[in-house]
Amino acid sequence: MGDKRTQTIVSNPKYQHLRRTRLRYGWTLAVIMLLVYYSFIGVIAFDKELFALKLGEGVMTWGIPVGFGVIVFSVLITGLYVRRANNEFDRLTREIVQEAGQ
Repeated sequence: MGDKRTQTIVSNPKYQHLRRTRLRYGWTLAVIMLLVYYSFIGVIAFDKELFALKLGEGVMTWGIPVGFGVIVFSVLITGLYVRRANNEFDRLTREIVQEAGQ
């Protein structure tokens, strides 16, 4: 890719919008994931008894489903990013590249 084409892409307002949107969305999801994860770890560190409470009459404690929930949440949040990237971000990228090729 030549310098002129690179400059055309970088100066495109759609590219600037894509960069800002993707960066903001990525950081937002990352902060949400970190809050969920560190909240889970914080409860384990400072209130072990909460996750040690038995769930019903069996041997399972609250820590197992909550830990599983953190894992499922991380998969869902990754899916959210991939869905938006495949739809909105990829479409914008194609438009930017097409405009730069003209």
